[in-house]
This record gives sequence, C-alpha cells and structure tokens, in this order.
Amino acid sequence: MSWILKVKDRFQAAHFLKGYKGKCEKVHGHTFQVEVQIEVKKLDQTGLGIDFSIIKEKLSQILPDHTLLNEIYDFNPSSENLAREFYKELKKEFPVKEVTVWESQDASATYSEDY
Repeated sequence: MSWILKVKDRFQAAHFLKGYKGKCEKVHGHTFQVEVQIEVKKLDQTGLGIDFSIIKEKLSQILPDHTLLNEIYDFNPSSENLAREFYKELKKEFPVKEVTVWESQDASATYSEDY
C-alpha cells in the first residue's frame, strides 16, 4: 500500500542549449512548471504522508527563478537535465518517485530512477 503525493510549482528562467543546431541554441526563456511525485508507504496520526507545505517549501528553495540557467549549472540546462537535477536535490529529503519539468504546455521531460 502506498500513496503518491504530487506538488507543482513554476519558475521563470532563460537558457540556451550548447551544441544544439536550431533556434534553441540562442538565449530564450520559458515559464517552467515542475511537478514532483513522492511515494509514501504510511500516514501519520493526522492521515498525512508528508505535509504538502513542507514539500512546496523545499521545491521553492531549489527552483532557480529569474536566472540564466547556463550561469548556475555546469550542465546543458535542457528539461531532461533539469528534471534530473531537481530529483537529486529533492531525494536528499523525500522519497521522490519522479520529477517532471514542463518547458511549455505541451512539452515535458520526466526523470525517475525507477524506469
């Protein structure tokens, strides 16, 4: 028996993709949406797995709002790499199942160690 808790947040950032041939090689921006899924196996006495506010607070701390992503990460800041980075950061505190980064309404990348 388990529960999947989901939390979403957004951040604004610019980036460019080094080595990419096309319009994304130039600096451009997105309103990124990040969805975190955390799996819990038991509930506390109040019926909660992990308080959503605790997850939301940690997520907001790691999201690089209003930045040029290439200046803060040593990797190419694709949605795939961002999903992996956020997963690694959140995994330090929570039993994360997967992290999805949406760079638009219809394009996303999901990272999980279970696939």
